[in-house]
Amino acid sequence: MDSNSLWREEVFTDRKVGTIRRLTPIKADGSTDLSRKAVYQGEAALMTPAGQLPLTFDIPADDLAGAVAGYGAGLEKGYREALEELQRLRREASSQIVIPKGGLPPPPPGGLGKLKL
Repeated sequence: MDSNSLWREEVFTDRKVGTIRRLTPIKADGSTDLSRKAVYQGEAALMTPAGQLPLTFDIPADDLAGAVAGYGAGLEKGYREALEELQRLRREASSQIVIPKGGLPPPPPGGLGKLKL
């Protein structure tokens, strides 16, 4: 573990919509590292036909009240980014070469080096 990059984690929830996670920077002795800023992350689950899709997103805020107020905007941004990533993965998957289930045919006698095009 990197002793210069330690964080204390606290979880806040309304038990209805989602969760806010506050990551407070700490020093190796456990004291708060005042040279770094706390980070807020939101978490929610998106229901899809394939099941639950967990969403994690950053919430720009200086305190917990700001994180609560910014949760909706952070969720919307996280949702858009997740959809864009799914669309990118779908495009990549559709552009891949599909090999038939039985595999490739055997190479010609003597190997591929003697194949004339």
